[in-house]
Amino acid sequence: MRILIVDDEPAMHQSYRQVFGGNRTDSSDAALGAMAAELFGDDDDVPAAHVVSGGPGAFDCDHHMQGLDAVAAVQNSIETGERFSVAFIDVRMPPGIDGKETAKRIRALDPDINLVIVTGYSDFSPLDISRAAGPADKIFYIAKPFQAEEVMQTATALGHRWQVDGELRGAITLLEEQKLELAANESRAIHMANHDSLTDAPNRLSFLHELGQAVKGDRCFAMAMMDLDRFKLVNDTLGHLAGDELIRMVCEILHEQVPMGGFVARLGGDEFAMLFDVTGEDEAVMCCEKMLKAVSVSFKVMGHSVQGGASVGVVVIQPGSTGDPIDVMRRADLALNEAKRQGRGCVRVFDDTMDESIQFRRQIETGLSGAIAKGELKLVFQPIVARGGLEITGFEALIRWCSPEYGMVSPALFIPIAEESNLIHELGDWVIDEAVRTLKTWPDQYVSVNFSPRQFRRHNFVGHVVERVTNAGVNPNRFQIEITETAIFDNVERAAETLFKLRQMGFRIALDDFGTGYSSLYNIRRFALDCLKIDRSFVDGMGRERESAAIVHSIIHLGRALGMEVVAEGVETAAQLQALRVAGCSHLQGYYLARPMDAEDALALAQRGTMVDHAGIDDAAGNDDGFDQEPGNGTHG
Repeated sequence: MRILIVDDEPAMHQSYRQVFGGNRTDSSDAALGAMAAELFGDDDDVPAAHVVSGGPGAFDCDHHMQGLDAVAAVQNSIETGERFSVAFIDVRMPPGIDGKETAKRIRALDPDINLVIVTGYSDFSPLDISRAAGPADKIFYIAKPFQAEEVMQTATALGHRWQVDGELRGAITLLEEQKLELAANESRAIHMANHDSLTDAPNRLSFLHELGQAVKGDRCFAMAMMDLDRFKLVNDTLGHLAGDELIRMVCEILHEQVPMGGFVARLGGDEFAMLFDVTGEDEAVMCCEKMLKAVSVSFKVMGHSVQGGASVGVVVIQPGSTGDPIDVMRRADLALNEAKRQGRGCVRVFDDTMDESIQFRRQIETGLSGAIAKGELKLVFQPIVARGGLEITGFEALIRWCSPEYGMVSPALFIPIAEESNLIHELGDWVIDEAVRTLKTWPDQYVSVNFSPRQFRRHNFVGHVVERVTNAGVNPNRFQIEITETAIFDNVERAAETLFKLRQMGFRIALDDFGTGYSSLYNIRRFALDCLKIDRSFVDGMGRERESAAIVHSIIHLGRALGMEVVAEGVETAAQLQALRVAGCSHLQGYYLARPMDAEDALALAQRGTMVDHAGIDDAAGNDDGFDQEPGNGTHG
């Protein structure tokens, strides 16, 4: 431990040498320990091994008569890495610089050194010295004449403190480095997840996010899709490396040619997508033809001449005309297919004649508006089963429409149509009323009702749901609200507030299709949720894909850690049922257990209370993995 001593009196240096060079008895060690406890806290804060470490040879003392010499010594210690832990400085040191100036210069060189001002009389107050050589917690004072034990204990304790401070700084530095490394890794991971590995252009995921923002905006924009013509021929004749090089060259050209502020992404293979603002179809076609011309040139690829060419489909979107980015991509893809059918090497703008389903959708919208009044809609109910004894804890309400004109119309078709119009609110109100009416006939199960993003964003959504459920005389804890990640992550702050209010009123909250959206652990933790529903695509892939099985297990453990139920949807085989039960999934739902059924059959099953022996189902899968049967937080029983 290096000690710096600065004093202009030779006798004082001799006193210091006696202090740091003499022998001590055990009794003096005990006295020093007591002084350390008094100066620096409890005995536990100053380990005995350090309190008594000031014996002969423990300190390497460097003596100087003048302040300038001491400053130079500190500078040298920093350069060599053998820094001083403590400096004892006499305030009055004529000639040369005084102790205050010495302390100030030493502090400027070494912010970590502990300074001990030793003086019998000073022209400066402690406040003056602290201002010049602070911080105050690194400046200490000893009055002349001093006691040997006082100096020894101060040096020992401050030396120990200097060591601990150094270790702490090292730990903080290490943590900062690890933090930067983690941030860099996270940044790289995010970049990799959103960019194409071949071209480093944005990928499909990134493009969908950008397109989603565009459809919510208030500007007219165009979305174009481009396919390279005869690209397979390049791969087949010149090899995939040549094909990759051509893809990179085309991508670079598109980035150069897209209108200012535009967005270019590689969707996969030889397919690209572009977004850019336009004033109308004419401008959109002109921009696309410019990009098409730029890539329809001769490329030099790995020493071979390759004639470029492409086909482009484009759709122009007016503000507020649609809120579905997937539908925009579908229209652009239809326009691209039309360009290919018409001989390739051209640009085609989407129009309704390219999509017969658009006309059908309009007919469906008209028919749906009268379906409620005509009694064409009904609810069916699919049981949600606890894994332990296959007890029925609830039913998911699912809407069905049997149209006299079109037959059975899939909810996947008419729900998005209703979502694009105000019909979704009328439809949603009917579902709530019908669900709670049926619920009142069950013993104690809950009903789970899906709500679309537009319903969730409805003005006074909380009050509306509360009113309809409570007016029906149903306890809110028997009504579960199912929402998707899209609904809540559009506006995280508002969603968190809405879910908190619903939870306060006693409603159950389930996050549907979990794992398919953009949720993060931080946001999941913020929301008042009772249940995570594993998307059926992961359950279906468990037996074939290691990734799907890993995702399912991760969601189950996440739900347990957060005190939530986890419902696996789409259970269609005995093997899936057994695997999910062994993995600890708290609840199950799917065709293997029961298909959606009419209200009368749901009532009979609810009264029975269990799926055991229903349709040949038994309890053979067992519950022998040691997990609790119900990992929920108990809020809703």
